[in-house]
Amino acid sequence: MDTTSPLNQPPLDRRSFGRQLAAGAATVTLGSLFSGCESKQPVTPASGPKTKTYRIGLIAKSNSNPVFLAARKGAEVRAAELSQELGLKVEIDWRTPNDEDAQKQADFLEQLVNAGADAIAIACSDASKVTRAIDDAVARGVNVMCFDSDAPESDRLCYVGTDDREAGREVMRQVLARLDGKKGSIAILAGNETATNLQRRVDGATAEVGGREGVSLAGVYYHKETPQDSYAKVESVQKANPEIVGWAMVGGWPIMTARPLPWQPGEVVCVSMDTLKPQLEHLRIGDVQLLLGQRYFQFGGRCVEILLEKCRNGTDPEKEIDFAPLDPVTRDNVDEYEKNWEKWS
Repeated sequence: MDTTSPLNQPPLDRRSFGRQLAAGAATVTLGSLFSGCESKQPVTPASGPKTKTYRIGLIAKSNSNPVFLAARKGAEVRAAELSQELGLKVEIDWRTPNDEDAQKQADFLEQLVNAGADAIAIACSDASKVTRAIDDAVARGVNVMCFDSDAPESDRLCYVGTDDREAGREVMRQVLARLDGKKGSIAILAGNETATNLQRRVDGATAEVGGREGVSLAGVYYHKETPQDSYAKVESVQKANPEIVGWAMVGGWPIMTARPLPWQPGEVVCVSMDTLKPQLEHLRIGDVQLLLGQRYFQFGGRCVEILLEKCRNGTDPEKEIDFAPLDPVTRDNVDEYEKNWEKWS
């Protein structure tokens, strides 16, 4: 079994990421862009009976967000693989609110502990509201880790996900690079104001735009994380502020449908996080110039690997915080990238 993992690769730094994009996505092949994407971490065999069932709870932010459905799929696929490889049974217990609700996440944590879950992975909608529930679960002997959005002050085992502050900076850097000297203001689309990961992305994006001549920050715009609410926010802000020449979207909520953004292709520069299938269409339409893909499918699988290894062998992960690189996708490589979704969905 391949012992490499994208989540053990160092995150792309500013210079190397810039060089990769500058080289042109058209020249990037699946071998270079997604090298290691499907690799897996080994789980050490343990002695003794191999008939035990391990139950891993998975709590994402919402059932309505496809990025978390991809993470669920990744967890289920890896659980099935490890069940077969190790001669045991790994079950994924998916407990996620339909829409973001940190209190429901806290309730689900308690429910999973009471139901006898061996371990839990959670993407925190609001760290302040779930930290106590995480700590209570750990105190009762249940291993808990975070993915996508961390609860850094909790007793969680580790975090797997994106370097959010650097991701925010990269989104803004790419907007600025594509303005090509055009003057005006840039808006940041930010989603849920209480989510730790989004706060960090906003901090990174805001810091990157500071001091740029001829460019100002129009504002940071929060909204409910649904395609409808986020699109309405973009539409109303752009209409009220026609001087906006760029959008830095730290999450791709308004492009989760095929509805074109409220400007003509090329009229406004738009760079966004996330690379769901509907979002890829916006590269073809031309109202978005670059998407930065997070590895949600792999996040789900990595959570299963880490928690199973901890439950079976007491082995702690090598890293408390494990950052994965971002995958740049443009119109030039969108068709090739889209093939990944045949497995991820």
